Amino acid sequence: MFAQMRHMAIVTSNANNEGDFYRDVFGMRRSSLQRAGGAVVVGDGYVGLNLNPRAPGRQAGFDHFGFEVQEVEVVFSRLKEKYPKIQVLHRPSNRPFAGISMHDPMGNVFDLSQANMENRRDIYTDKVEERKRRIGHFGLRCVEPEECGEFYRDVFELTELEKPAGDPNHYLSDGKVMLAVMPWKISDFAGSGIERPALDHIGFKVESLTAFKADLEKFKSANPAPEDRPEKNPEREVRQKLLATCCFGQYHTSDPDGVLIDVSEN
Repeated sequence: MFAQMRHMAIVTSNANNEGDFYRDVFGMRRSSLQRAGGAVVVGDGYVGLNLNPRAPGRQAGFDHFGFEVQEVEVVFSRLKEKYPKIQVLHRPSNRPFAGISMHDPMGNVFDLSQANMENRRDIYTDKVEERKRRIGHFGLRCVEPEECGEFYRDVFELTELEKPAGDPNHYLSDGKVMLAVMPWKISDFAGSGIERPALDHIGFKVESLTAFKADLEKFKSANPAPEDRPEKNPEREVRQKLLATCCFGQYHTSDPDGVLIDVSEN
């Protein structure tokens, strides 16, 4: 494939706890290197997940993702031809993946790298390996999903997959990880807090839902949620139903910071 979705990032005030969660529950390898500012990096053998400390004024949550491409100049050429309003920003070299940042037509930010870029270090230079638990997809909600899906097909050559009849989402694959481009409608948030169009959730594939749930409960027992975050409330139930509109998840949960996760069995 021309492009591979090899990077994701969460902004958090609890990077160490988040790192422990993804290591203990999903078996991701946690980097032993200390990152500037306290960032933590974990990986599933294909996708590197940065857990970046939250700075003042920055929103927390599932923040961005990143492509590794065969040749960044091809991307720039395609942007110039069909998407001239898209801006590209070259980043400081101390970041382990993000040599370049850009955005899609809806304003969603993502990173861009290629295999020989010097910014790729640590987990991002590991040999790709298959693990029993890995990131299988992630969701992105936008006002114009057709336009957004067309952008990722045109620029990054993602393959659009077949979907169930009546499913409004677009499912785009790099051959390993899938991007679910989902419509955003303010009416979908009736009865819940309204979230802006943005990245929505991370989807994992696991070898056994039973084994996964056991590891999740073990982590929760050792790291109980604050008393002001009850497991059940009406707004949360509305949000869970909206998450379930992605056809791939069999079990829905969230990480310690509230990033939505859905899980399916291989």
